[in-house]
Order: sequence, then structure tokens, then C-alpha cells
Amino acid sequence: MKHRKIRRVVTGHDAEGMSRVVDDGDVEAITTELMPGFAAYRLWGRDERPTFPDDGSARGAEAWYPPRDGSRFMINTIPPGEMAVAPDLDMASTLAELERQMPGAMAVQEPGTAGVHTTDSIDYVVISSGEVTLELDDGEPRVLRAGDVVVQNGTRHAWRNHGTEPCTIIGIAIGADRVRST
Repeated sequence: MKHRKIRRVVTGHDAEGMSRVVDDGDVEAITTELMPGFAAYRLWGRDERPTFPDDGSARGAEAWYPPRDGSRFMINTIPPGEMAVAPDLDMASTLAELERQMPGAMAVQEPGTAGVHTTDSIDYVVISSGEVTLELDDGEPRVLRAGDVVVQNGTRHAWRNHGTEPCTIIGIAIGADRVRST
């Protein structure tokens, strides 16, 4: 499946404080044989709280999910149905490539529970097309359609597309603290 590029326009301030466009270009989809039909677009991110004026240049944001005070802006396309991995897939090299493309994304995934993950972030999610089911610990799936929004408060969850069309979700993740019980 060929995924389109997404145009990203970034603004900033020049030395005199005037607003200007500092970048206008395409962001390519990140895809993997581990999740056929899935596409992720990392549109922007930073690991610190912003201060303005700002020249609009990209800041360090290595990990896929943000640290405390960091943020990430992404779009994900989730294909319909259960993901079927090719039986001859070289899992070690595929996972290494995925780690290079999406550092730390697999670290939050629970082993043996496809797609179930927990992040230390509050996520603002908009369903822009298609249909997806949000699964939580309470066992009550929520079917979401284009125009629906989710405020994901650092809970354990999974996204499942039981529909017939790909689903595209737009998300903004803002790093948060998690109190760990001892």
C-alpha cells in the first residue's frame, strides 16, 4: 500500500521578532513489515517546554513518545482487520529498523498483547477518517468515527480497526509524570 506524503508548514520568528515560515516540506510515512498497512507520520516534536519568540527550528526529540514537558504531533493510519505478519519475516532486523524509525515506540508495547500499550503522556486524538475501536481495561470497547475525539489520560489501551476502511487518527501527545507505586 502506498501512503501519501503530508505537507508540513512550520513558522517561527526572525531576529526582529517578525513571524515567518521557516520550513515548508513533505513528511514521509513510516511503515514496517511488522504492521502491514500501518503508517505513522512524525510531524513535530520537542523534548522541552517551548518559549517564544522562537526561530521555529526543530529541537531534539529522539524518542517516539515525549518526556515530561515534551510534546509530539503525529498522524497514524490503522489498516482494517487483524495484522498478519509474513511467516518468513526477519523479526530481528525488522524490529531494529522500527527502533531506528520510531525510537522507543516498541518499548511501551506489552509483550503478547498486540497493540496494547501505556505511555506517560496525555494524548489529544481526533479521528479524521474511518472507524477505530478504543479498548481499555474495563472491557467496554468504544467505537469512534470521523470527527470523534479522545482525551487519552495515560491509560493502558489499544486501537483496533474492525471496519472495512483504513482509519486515520491525528494525535498530540504531551509528556506527563506517572506516579509509580512501590
